[in-house]
Amino acid sequence: MQNQIQRTILWVVFGMSLVLLWDKWQLENGRTSMFSPPPAKVEAPAAKAGDTPASGAASKTDLPAPAVAVPGQAVPAGPAAGTTAPASPAVSSQRVELKNDVLSLQVDTMGGQIKRAELLKHTEVFQKGILEGFVDFFKSDKNAKPANMILMDEKPGSTYIAQSGWVGSASGAVLPNHRTVYAVESSSPGSIVLVAESAGLKVKRTLSLGAGEYVVKFKDEITNTGSEPIAPTLYMQLVRDANKPPGESQFYSTYTGPVLYTDKVKFQKVDFADIEKGKAQFEKAASDGWAGVIQHYFVSAWVPADKVAREYYAEKVDTNLYRIGAKQPVPQLAPQASATVESGLLIGPQDQNMLEKVAPGLDLSVDYGWLAFLAKPIFWLLQFCHSLVGNWGWAIVLLTIIIKTIFFPLQAASYKSMARMKAVTPRMMQIRERYGSDKQKMNVAMMELYKTEKINPLGGCLPIVVQIPVFIALYWVLLASVEMRNAPWLGWIKDLAQPDPLLILPLVMAVTMWFQTKLNPTPPDPVQAKVMMWMPLIFSVMFFFFPSGLVLYWLVNNCYSIAQQWVITRKIEGKPIFGKAA
Repeated sequence: MQNQIQRTILWVVFGMSLVLLWDKWQLENGRTSMFSPPPAKVEAPAAKAGDTPASGAASKTDLPAPAVAVPGQAVPAGPAAGTTAPASPAVSSQRVELKNDVLSLQVDTMGGQIKRAELLKHTEVFQKGILEGFVDFFKSDKNAKPANMILMDEKPGSTYIAQSGWVGSASGAVLPNHRTVYAVESSSPGSIVLVAESAGLKVKRTLSLGAGEYVVKFKDEITNTGSEPIAPTLYMQLVRDANKPPGESQFYSTYTGPVLYTDKVKFQKVDFADIEKGKAQFEKAASDGWAGVIQHYFVSAWVPADKVAREYYAEKVDTNLYRIGAKQPVPQLAPQASATVESGLLIGPQDQNMLEKVAPGLDLSVDYGWLAFLAKPIFWLLQFCHSLVGNWGWAIVLLTIIIKTIFFPLQAASYKSMARMKAVTPRMMQIRERYGSDKQKMNVAMMELYKTEKINPLGGCLPIVVQIPVFIALYWVLLASVEMRNAPWLGWIKDLAQPDPLLILPLVMAVTMWFQTKLNPTPPDPVQAKVMMWMPLIFSVMFFFFPSGLVLYWLVNNCYSIAQQWVITRKIEGKPIFGKAA
C-alpha cells in the first residue's frame, strides 16, 4: 500500500515537472502556452487611439453617443449620427510635460491625454537568458545607468494611454472630448491648466501632480455657455493593446489586462480575450470603485470621486486595441451655470502601502490569486523582516526561517515518520524479495510491518500537504512584490527579480535537494529511486530561469529542512546530534 502511494505521488510530481518544462520550452521558442489563452492576434496595424481618422474611415472610437448613457454602448468621440461636426480649429496639438520627483508625464493638448508615462524611481528590467545574463555580469561598463521604466506610451505596434472627455449634448453636437485641441492657459512642472469650449460647454481642466505622488489629480470646471440646459457626462478611460509588456519572463505567467473594483463585487479581472469575444462579465453600475489596467509590478487606474454614481465599461476599440473606463453623469446645468468634477489617475508601481492610501481595493491589484487571504499577512511579515535587516534578500532569509519554525511541529511529525520508514527500509526490502511478484501477500506483510512498528504510511505526506497553500502563497508574494525589483542581496545578486546570472543559487539548491534525498528512506521500487535521484537536476534546471529571490527562498527552506530532518533522524536512531556517543 505504501509503495503504491509513494509511486503515485512521485509520478504525479515527475509528470507535472515534465509538463512544465515542455510548456516553458514552447514559450521560449515562441509558441503558445498550454495554460493561458494567447493574446489577441494583430492582423493589421492598430489605429492610434488619439488620432483623427482619415476621411471616410470609422472605428468604434468614433461612434456617436446617446444623449443619456446606456450600458454597453460605446463612449463617443465624434458627432452624433445625422449631424455635422464643427470645423476643427487650425491649431495643432502639442505635448506638455507634467513632472515631479517620481513621475514624468507627457500630456497631449489634444484632449489632455496622457500619451507617455515615465517612472523615475524604476528602471527598465528585461528578462535575460542564461548566457546573456552571464555575459552582462562580466561587462566592463557596470556603472552605466539603466533607462527609466516607460509604463505608458504610444508608438507603432504599441498603445497604452489615458483619455477623458465630455459627451451628452442633447443636440448631438460634439462636446470637448479626447480629440478636442485644448489651449494651454498655464503650465509649470507640477501643474497644467487647459481650456476648451465646444457646443456650449466650456471646460477648464487642471492636471496637478504633488511631490512624491503617483496620482494625477484632474479637476474639470465646466460652464454651460449656451442658451439651453445641458446634462453632460464625463468619461475616463485607459486604452491599451493586448500585448504582454516587454521584458516579461517566458518561464512564469502573470496577468496583464483590465481590472475593476467595486465595494459590492470587489476585485474583478476583465480579460482581453473575454472583451474580444464580447463575453466580459463585470459590475457595471456603482457609486464607488475604480477601473484600471495591471501588469507585472505596475498599475494604472482611474479613480472617480467616491459616492458618485458611475457606469463602468470595457470594450474593443480596434484590432488588438481595447479600453476600460467609467462614465460619470453630471446633474443638469442651466445656462451660465457651472460645476466642478474631480477625479484621480494613478500611474505607478504596485506598492501596497501607497495603493491602500489612494483608494479602497487598489492594493488588490497586486495579484496574489485565490491565496490572497494568506499572501497579504505573509507580505506584512516580509515587510517587518525588511524593517529589521534593511535588505530584501536577508528579509527573505529571515521570513523563510520564521515560517519554517512556525510549522516545525507539523514538519517534525513528517520527519519522524520518514525516519521510522528509513529505519525499517531493510525489512521492507526483505519482504519485497520474499514475496516477489505476489503483490497481495507483499502488501499484507507491509501493512503488518507498519502496524507492528506503529508507522502511518501517510504520516510523512499529510503534514506537508497542510503546508502547501502557505508556501504557494509565499511563492506569489515573492513573485508579485515590486519591492524585489532592482533589489540587491549579496555581491553577484544585483536584482532579486532577475535570475541568478552566475547560476550559483540554483546549483547550490540542487545540491541541497540531493542531500535531502539521502536523508529520506530509499524507495524500495528501483524506478522510484531513480526518479528521486533525477528530481534535483530537473528542479535546478527549472530554477535557472526563476527570479533569484524565489530561488533564495527555496534554498533557505531546503537548508533549514535538512537541519531539522537531520536532528530528528539522529534522535530517533539514538545517535548524538553533535560529536560521538559516549
